[in-house]
Amino acid sequence: MSRPHTFTPPPCAHARQLRTPRGDFAVLDASPSGAVRGTALLLPGYTGSKEDFIALLEPLSAAGYRTVAVDGRGQYETEGTDRQEAYTQGELALDVLAQTAALDAGGEGTVHLLGHSLGGQIARAAVLRDATPFRSLTLMSSGPAEVVEAQQLKVKVLSDALATLSMAEVWEAMRALDPPQEAATDGEALRRRWLRHRPAQLIATGRQLVTEPDRVAELAALPLPVHVLSGERDDTWPVPLLDEMARRLGAHRTRITGAEHSPNTDRPEQTAAALVAFWDSL
Repeated sequence: MSRPHTFTPPPCAHARQLRTPRGDFAVLDASPSGAVRGTALLLPGYTGSKEDFIALLEPLSAAGYRTVAVDGRGQYETEGTDRQEAYTQGELALDVLAQTAALDAGGEGTVHLLGHSLGGQIARAAVLRDATPFRSLTLMSSGPAEVVEAQQLKVKVLSDALATLSMAEVWEAMRALDPPQEAATDGEALRRRWLRHRPAQLIATGRQLVTEPDRVAELAALPLPVHVLSGERDDTWPVPLLDEMARRLGAHRTRITGAEHSPNTDRPEQTAAALVAFWDSL
């Protein structure tokens, strides 16, 4: 589970509803104080939320990029249904395209799309459906296909629990397995976020994580700049696998020193600097 250091956005950002023909989505919208150099849409990972990007909002907006972090359908403060079919990857990709259109960023090819972990695979599905709204794609700690076997087992255990227990019961069971330092420091905000996730969303997207096919060749065929960014360690997709994916894509590659699966929370300043350098190069 991602663990943002705070759930309070910086002064440059405001929480609002992004209205689209596919429903309203909760976002944190951070705008530069001066000229806007571009717009970035950030998609969180499995069990995560827009708050996972809070530490990136200020440095990205200071560099001139309007930055919009979103809760996907059924995540935290965005409403969802109890039907798993509402959360297929195709449906979530259509949501991303609707969100992009609603940003009114200035036309085709103007939005820098970033997805973390599961969000990266949803982002990939969106650009494979229609790449025209996007200026670039950043895959942050998001691999070419399904997660490693150990993570597949964790997702299965969680999905089985969600099918029979309440969200509160599952939360207590997960916390009992946490290392003592994490149990002591995460706080009530993480619990509130967890309780607002839709179980159907977690089950459906968990299934995607353990069955995702390798679509790297399809993505490589698009004339879209790609950035593969990760920490120097990753327990969900091994870093050498991410290196190889970047090679197959002909992508820009960044490893964030001292970061693991969530460089956005582990080393936000370095991560923001790498994103700005990539976007500026375009």
